[in-house]
Amino acid sequence: MSSLSIIVATDSKLGIGVDNKLPWRLPEDLAHFKRTTSGHAIIMGRKTFESIGRPLPNRRNIVVTRNHEWQHAGVEAVASLDAARDLLNEELAFIIGGAEIYQQSMDLANELIVTEIQQEFACDTFFPMINPLLWKETGREKHYSEANNLHFAFVTYKKI
Repeated sequence: MSSLSIIVATDSKLGIGVDNKLPWRLPEDLAHFKRTTSGHAIIMGRKTFESIGRPLPNRRNIVVTRNHEWQHAGVEAVASLDAARDLLNEELAFIIGGAEIYQQSMDLANELIVTEIQQEFACDTFFPMINPLLWKETGREKHYSEANNLHFAFVTYKKI
């Protein structure tokens, strides 16, 4: 069975997006995302894929969509999160959004990699609450982006 990790950036109220876009500019987080996910499968919803606009290089791009006719070059389209998992062998895969896919995968994942941004943004989409009875924080790296005046941390949680 493959190993599933969720990777996400949230604001101080667990906001993850507004109008299908990131509400902040944090190049350090994008670099962290790239370092972490490169060489692995990434699983996302169709709207998340469309907000990115293209398959991400050096990753196996899997898109979950209810539209059975949807397709895009360089992407494997599937009808469900279970179908996406069925495509994986023993490989590590990262769930990269959006909100519905995050919600569906919380019980399936064994790791959360969360960029916690210490500021509130105007968001219309949110990450599920992280239940401390199910998840244990195992690592925290605090950072500050001088260019964007943002305090943030890369936080790892493991399923208990």
